[in-house]
Amino acid sequence: MLKVNNVSKYYGSFLAVDNLSFEVKEGEIFGLLGENGAGKTTTFRMILNLLEPSSGSITLNNKKIDYSATDKIGYLTEERSLLLKLTVKELIHYYASLKSMSPDKIDRELDYYLDRFGIKEYKNKKIKELSKGNAQKIQFISSIIHKPKLLILDEPFSGLDPINTNLFIEVIKELKEQGTIIIFSSHQMNNVELFCEKLIILSHGKTIVSGYLDEIKNRYKERKIILKANTSIKELSEIKNINKVEKNADHYELYIDDEKYVQDIFKSISSLKNVTKFEVVQLSLNEIFIKEVEKNA
Repeated sequence: MLKVNNVSKYYGSFLAVDNLSFEVKEGEIFGLLGENGAGKTTTFRMILNLLEPSSGSITLNNKKIDYSATDKIGYLTEERSLLLKLTVKELIHYYASLKSMSPDKIDRELDYYLDRFGIKEYKNKKIKELSKGNAQKIQFISSIIHKPKLLILDEPFSGLDPINTNLFIEVIKELKEQGTIIIFSSHQMNNVELFCEKLIILSHGKTIVSGYLDEIKNRYKERKIILKANTSIKELSEIKNINKVEKNADHYELYIDDEKYVQDIFKSISSLKNVTKFEVVQLSLNEIFIKEVEKNA
């Protein structure tokens, strides 16, 4: 288990992380979210023991994380950290050897992942010759090739198309099933919702939302109605208890304060022409994120 206990970090007089606490068990995927500058990267660096907390403690399986735990940890940074003049094979051999892997095992795992991500032909290509998406695949492979017990993923889907994003998600889920502790950060909230079980949202270093995703969503009474009908924003805005109306490409989104208004709104809308969809949904994680960060700005 990874345990972050009442951790704070000051840079001089600036408080970057404010009394942060969370636990992530083996086989759990934990989301550490926040706007730019919220304290996520500082937290990652403290977990990796690259920075010392000003107060509080961080332990992995009840032990302080130090150099002896390096082989058990994988870290995919948001920034590119690839050596551009090396070939893919040379780079992975270099990074994996730092995790105490033998050359034979590195070759086996590298061939497996290159095949898995559909880039076998790039094994002897230099990193500088790769596209952004393929470079991201290599960076991901470098972070997981040693099968870490703790994996930190900072914006892992950067530069990826939807097909390759799904490939990453498949591999991340497999690592979860193998018992890896996974901490995940992304601004792509739709991906966070796909597989994060619990999460924290930070703002200015302080926790503003925390818990299991389902529990967090259930705290909000607000609902959104997805509507397809022959109508207009003006007509919908005149219906009682609808706070906001947004028009998307093929549907309207109606925002209401509470699910208790749904039946009355449905009665009003049933008189419209060509109603082909009326669906009530909870606020998305993206909407919750924006709501809470703006409230705490």
